[in-house]
This record gives sequence, C-alpha cells and structure tokens, in this order.
Amino acid sequence: MATITTEMIKELREATGAGILDCRKALEQSNGDLKAALDHLREKGLALASKRAGRKASEGVVELYSHGNGRVGVMVEVNCETDFVGRSEAFRKLAHELALQIAATAPLYIKEEDIPASVLEHETQIASNKARDEGKPEQIIPKIIEGSIKKYKDEFVLMRQPYIRDESITVQELVNQNLASIGENIVIRRFARWALGERSEEEEG
Repeated sequence: MATITTEMIKELREATGAGILDCRKALEQSNGDLKAALDHLREKGLALASKRAGRKASEGVVELYSHGNGRVGVMVEVNCETDFVGRSEAFRKLAHELALQIAATAPLYIKEEDIPASVLEHETQIASNKARDEGKPEQIIPKIIEGSIKKYKDEFVLMRQPYIRDESITVQELVNQNLASIGENIVIRRFARWALGERSEEEEG
C-alpha cells in the first residue's frame, strides 16, 4: 500500500475542490495514484451533480465582467439553493470564472440540449456537402458528420468547452468539482456576451 502524504491530499484538493477525507479515501482506493484518484473524484462529482440536479436553485448571483477596457462585456446568472452559499467566496469565484470563460470563448449555448434542431441540421448539411466536395467515400460520410457536430458542440456549448485555466477538464467538470465542495445544486441560468462593434441579429436581419 502506497503512503498517502498530506502533500498528495493537498494537490488533489486543489485540483478537485473535494474534502480532505474524500481525497484521502480516493488516494487509498487508487493506491496513491493521483490521476486515478482524480478520475475517481470526478466521477463522484458527476454522481453528486445528478443527485442534486433536481433540487430548486433560485438564489445566487448575476456576475458582470468587462474585458479589454470595456471592449467585451459579459453578464451571467448562476444559481444555487441558499442565499448563504450565494454570498460565499467559493460560489462568487465560480461565477467569476464562468464569466471569464464566456468572455474568452464566446459560447452560444449553455447545454447541448439548447441547440435548436435547425442549427444541427444546418451544420450536418455543411459537413455533408464539404465531405462530398472533397470526394470522400460515401460510407465514411456519416462518421465525418458525427465528428463535425461534436467539434461544433465542443466549441459553442459552454458546459462542453475546455476550461480556459485547465484544458484537461471541461466547464461541466469545473462546476461538478465546485458542486462537490459547495454542497448545493448549481445552475447556470443564462448569459449574455457583447463585443464592441458586433452587429446584433436584428441589425443583420
């Protein structure tokens, strides 16, 4: 059995936001393998997320963020279950990180279920036409379309994006880690992002 040091526990805590006992247990179960322990806690975070997903979240914060001397502005509403958590430093920090993420990556949707069917159909058509124009064999076109749709979702769905400070995890995993340590359901309700000089859909229409 590997020796579990406080340094290992500290490293795991910083990476996951999980409690000391959870970190020690995960390290013991993985025989001191940090990566395996991290995977174990991420899976646990997902389990916690699904357990708490049904709980009502109507408290929280509307986080405002301005970047590049006012060239990009973001407003994001992040909800939790209690006012106590809504005022906590950990929750406020998460809301701020989400605003930074949105400013940097310009997502269009929060979850993949938010993408309209017409958008997916349009992306499917583009990928299909491109593959045929390039002379790809007919039998591999469905696989090409699948890869193209996945790439689109990874780029434009906030929860699927790689977290800007640690690309080994997604924004969903970042939220799950915070959910594990904060102990309440966390919901990203809505967001808006403006960039100076950008034209709105109304103007373009």
